[in-house]
Amino acid sequence: MNISVLGCGRWGSFLAWYVHKVGHQVVLWGRENSRNYMGLKESRKNDYLSLPEEIELSTSLEKAVSFAEIIIISISAQELRSFAKQLSSLNEIQGKTIILCMKGLEAVSGKRLSQVFAEEVGKNINLAVWVGPGHVQDFVNHIPNCMVIGSESVETTKKIVQEVNSDLIRFYYGQDLIGNEIGAATKNVMGLAAGMLDGLNYSSLKGSLMARGTREISRLIRAMGGNDITIYGLSHLGDYEATLFSEHSHNRKFGQAYVEGERFGKLAEGVSTVKALRELSKQYDVELPICNAIYEILFNNKNAKETLEDLFLRPVKFEF
Repeated sequence: MNISVLGCGRWGSFLAWYVHKVGHQVVLWGRENSRNYMGLKESRKNDYLSLPEEIELSTSLEKAVSFAEIIIISISAQELRSFAKQLSSLNEIQGKTIILCMKGLEAVSGKRLSQVFAEEVGKNINLAVWVGPGHVQDFVNHIPNCMVIGSESVETTKKIVQEVNSDLIRFYYGQDLIGNEIGAATKNVMGLAAGMLDGLNYSSLKGSLMARGTREISRLIRAMGGNDITIYGLSHLGDYEATLFSEHSHNRKFGQAYVEGERFGKLAEGVSTVKALRELSKQYDVELPICNAIYEILFNNKNAKETLEDLFLRPVKFEF
């Protein structure tokens, strides 16, 4: 099958490498003057992997879209709306299967990425998300993991899983698109919190963060019409190991650098997601104490040590 991957950063380039490895013809698209694309064009390598010669690199969006039956998108979540507008002008996009391979929410509106994409491109597409734990650094060293494909159509979900399942990534069928998307986005916020705890030498509180973080987000998912049990699956709790504990996690590293007064130069999606959660908290009238604490630290210059101590070491109350 022909598959195009739009976006050639760390995850996009891996996805092209992976779907080629499982037997598909692949075009990898990048913006002409982007550093990631230029590096791959020059050496077919980045910091994480080498691209096989059979993977075609292209800067033509039209070519990448018309080439493929399945189109995987892996860009920054906050750029999705403007990118989807660009795609909507291409007639070739209609009727395709689109997989959003990114974890986030639109910061200004709190909307899920599948909502953002459908608003711009319309309904004549099969839309799915690909979420769950896994780091490029592990996958390229043949360390397996489990992930989730979710969509509103079980036929679309099954078709995608059939095409991308392998011994390296074992896929599960997602049954709750709201829960999968919210879960995948919010685990990055818990990653920021975990990094802050690490930076304050409070790593032992990450157990409390996991227990209370899942409860907090499950309440939000229920209020939004999703299944609150989804939060305990691979898209959220199942991704905690890769986000709250891994040396590779950008969100955890950002949180740690922040409280240590260092600068972390790479994309940490959780920073935008925490703004979106502020919006959703108001829209659905759900208290999100952990997310709110992280917002106050990042955007209102609250003291991280005091705020997190206050959050986790509050007056005694019943657990449930």
